[in-house]
This record gives sequence, structure tokens and C-alpha cells, in this order.
Amino acid sequence: MNNEKNKGKVFLIYPPSPVLNREDRCQQPTEDLLVIPPLPPTDLMYLAAIAEECGFEAKIKDYSQGGDFLKDLKEFNPHYLVVNIATPTFLSDMGGIRQAKEALPALKTIAKGAPFLTYNTNAIYENPFLDYVIMGEAEFSLRDILNGVPDEEILGICYRKNFQAEKNEKRPFIENLDILPFPARHLVDNNTYRRPDNGKVQAVIKVARGCPFHCFFCLATPVSGAKVRVRSAENIIAEIKECVEKYNIRNFLFWSDIFNLNRDWTIDLCQKIIDSGLKITWSSNTRADTMDDEMAQMMYKAGCRLVSIGVESGSQKMLDCIGKKITLDNIRNTVKILKKNKIKIYNYFVIGLPWETEETVEETIKFAIELDSNFISFYTATPLPGTKFFAYVMMNKLAEGNMDFKSAYYAPVVKSHELSKERIFELHKQAVRRFYLRPKFILKTLLSLRSFAEFKNYFMAGINLLKHK
Repeated sequence: MNNEKNKGKVFLIYPPSPVLNREDRCQQPTEDLLVIPPLPPTDLMYLAAIAEECGFEAKIKDYSQGGDFLKDLKEFNPHYLVVNIATPTFLSDMGGIRQAKEALPALKTIAKGAPFLTYNTNAIYENPFLDYVIMGEAEFSLRDILNGVPDEEILGICYRKNFQAEKNEKRPFIENLDILPFPARHLVDNNTYRRPDNGKVQAVIKVARGCPFHCFFCLATPVSGAKVRVRSAENIIAEIKECVEKYNIRNFLFWSDIFNLNRDWTIDLCQKIIDSGLKITWSSNTRADTMDDEMAQMMYKAGCRLVSIGVESGSQKMLDCIGKKITLDNIRNTVKILKKNKIKIYNYFVIGLPWETEETVEETIKFAIELDSNFISFYTATPLPGTKFFAYVMMNKLAEGNMDFKSAYYAPVVKSHELSKERIFELHKQAVRRFYLRPKFILKTLLSLRSFAEFKNYFMAGINLLKHK
């Protein structure tokens, strides 16, 4: 670690935009989607911690939560600007970088994000206000830039040289995630980011990266690789302790592309959380074929109270088409195990993939009602660049005009082979209404509430739901 100070200033931002979860895998606008809370800018907190290790003063700002970007920029007067760029807000995000460069011409501008899986050299060539594009995991590429490593020697970046766009070799994924510093949570207002149910402050702990399944519509594997890289239980618990002791945070989202693929690691982490005596509550995700009763028991004892499952469809044909490699009975079994162990369930479904029909949507809605989970999200299929889905759409001409990702996962971007975008949108809204407006679901939810804060948050979610009509 370099303790030298005053090397300069680094400003790391989520640019002004609608509230958007800017994790590269997801990039979800939250306004139109139910039960999707804004998440803290954990990626920027990692990068800020790297900047501080390099001897720089760092500042983080999430402008989707408000603020005057140009005023803050001029007052802070940084040497480097690091911007998370997302596909749904790409043009406005890049416009923010242009404004920054016009305000401070000597500023070095750095863009990172999932769009640069495919749009990288062109981004440098077409945008003279952009100095660097980081492709892939950004921590060590940023470290090299800040430490003054010659541009041509920095893996994983694009940059401008003699009016040409240069692209260096890809940077290998970080094998040992324990070597990363903990996110710089002291640079954000943690109170901004709260659980959607009870309103308590929630932190994101990134416990693993990578997914071996390369699902048709998902960016997880292109962004984080096919090998699952897990942090050690000791390293994770040290970060949890810092959150509890320094920031009084006891609610966590254990973020990973796939949490419990390694059963031994999952059981070990849960046991060590139990042994630590930490009284925390956390949520995670699971595949429908990686959960068993013993694991669910251990997770509950360690504080897990909610697990999300990427169900995607209630049609086995659709699951097979997208290469999900799970069965409807796998899903039923996992839901049964989680319910038995008193862990709440959040199921995700996708409507509007290329093979979608009226019949497969109906199967999905009926299956969602059958599973009767605590929370659910119906997404409209969104072919983000870098996915197999995007390539399929291009080859099969499923896009009508230019694809607009501004309302990604809510308003359809493409048609299916049988359904128009307009029909997919109507079926999506029907699915939301038919699940959430059931008297049985409403009664069950009301009986589960334990505080006025929960009632208020569920009430506001209900108001948002009615907007879908």
C-alpha cells in the first residue's frame, strides 16, 4: 500500500440520470420496476479505495440521487474523473463527460462499464473528450493509470495516441479477490441506500465474481468470466465487521453472479458467520438446482432471510431454448426448501425472449402464481450488447429501428418471433397485475408486516404497482 498523500484528486461518479442500478450485469432502471431498490455505488467504492491506496484524494457522488455535477466538479477540481457508463443512459452519461472536459480541459476522463465490452476503440475515436476506456474489471487498470504506468503497458484499456484509438490486451480477471481493499464506504452517505421492505440501511458485500452458465440473455459471464472466484470467509467477515462496527450497518446484500455454486464454501461461510456472533441479516441469490435443505438451514441460522431465484420462465421449452439447464421441478423443489426454512423468496421472470408466445407467457404467469413467492419481478427481455441475445436479435432482425434501452427491462426493446413489442408490453403488465393483485397475496403480505415502516414501504410499492395498469 502506498501511503504517500496529495498526489492529486480522483472524482468517481454515477452521472445525472434516472435512478439506475449500474452494476454491469444488470443495469436496471428502478422507477418502472417493482421491488428494485437503488443500490450503493459499490464499484466506485472499490475504485476509490484503490485511488486512496495510490495516494490520491477521492470523492464519490451518485448523481441519480440528486446534486449539481458541474458545480461539484469545479469546486473539487480533480485531476481524474471516473464515470460508470450504462447502456440505458449511454448518451446522457457520455454527455456528462463531455461537459466535464469542457469545464476542466486538463481533466483526464476515464469511462468504465458494460457497454465497453463491445464499444471500446470506437468510443475513444468518436469522443475526443474521452481519454480512457476501461474494459472488464477496473480496479487494477485504474491503479496503473493513477500510478503513471505508460498507456501502452496498461492491460484492459483503450486510449488515444497520435489521433488513433489504441486497444491493449485484455486484463486477466483477478484470481484472488481477497487482495482488493474494502470498499470506501466513508465516501458515501450509506443512509441513502435502504432495504425496500423495512427501510433499514443496507450495504452490498461482493462475495464472488463469475458465472459458468453463460445464459442467453445475461451479461454475468461476459462481464465477470466463466470461473467463479470467491472471497475467503475470513475476508468477507472482516468486511462485515467493519460495516457493523464503523457504520452501524447490519443488513446486507451478498452480491454475486451465483452465490452457492460451491457448496462447501457456502456452508463454511455460514458457519463462520454463526461462530463470529455477528447479528446480521442478509440476502443472496441461488440457482434452482444448487440449493438443499442443509444449506438452507445453515443460511437461515447465519442470518439469511431472502433468496432470489432466476426462474426466467414457467415454460420448460423456453428454459431449454435459453440454455438455462434447469427444470420446472428443480425450481419447485428449491422454493419448497426455502419456504420450509422460513427464507423469503424473490423470483425473477423474463417475458419477451425470441421464442415467446401467448401460450408460454400464460405458462409463466400460472407458474409464478403456483410458486407464490414473497416478491417477484417480471422483466421484459432486453438484449444488452455483449449477450448472446443481442447477437441473435441482430441475426434474426427482431429489432424494429434503433434499439432504445432507456426503459430497459420494462418497456420492450425487441419483438419475439410471434409477438410484437406492443403485445409483449401488455402481457408484461398483465403478469404483474395478476400476481400482485390476488386477494390471497395481498392478505398474506399484510399479515406478514411487523412495523409501520414496513407498512409504509409496502403501501408505496402498491401505489407504484397501480401505475402499471
